[in-house]
Amino acid sequence: MENLLAQEPLQVAPNNGFTGFGKLGLQGGTASSAEDIFTNFLSSAIGLMTIIAIIWFVFIFITGAIGYMSSGGDKAAVESARKKIVNGLVGLILVIIAIFVVKLIGYLIGIPDILNVTSLFSVITR
Repeated sequence: MENLLAQEPLQVAPNNGFTGFGKLGLQGGTASSAEDIFTNFLSSAIGLMTIIAIIWFVFIFITGAIGYMSSGGDKAAVESARKKIVNGLVGLILVIIAIFVVKLIGYLIGIPDILNVTSLFSVITR
């Protein structure tokens, strides 16, 4: 029996190499350097984490509201539901405040656009 796989080299990568996908890669974008690609990735990651935090807050809020409505006057159940709603709200506020605190720290140390990695590298390498 003849082994056909051993006759030709196995090509795993595409002909033009790997380019990534969407904003994280080079397809359809104008990213010309590694810093631009990393900035796009970081921006997308921060946005995704913020969206996940908002969705998590909505989930916690709804489950707390359902717990509050179904408590039937039980003080322990009402308190548990209230704590759940308050904890969800505090978590959402902390996520939003964290972005502003990072920007404020960047402004105070002289890097006004600290979340933009390209400008951060240019300030650091001066």
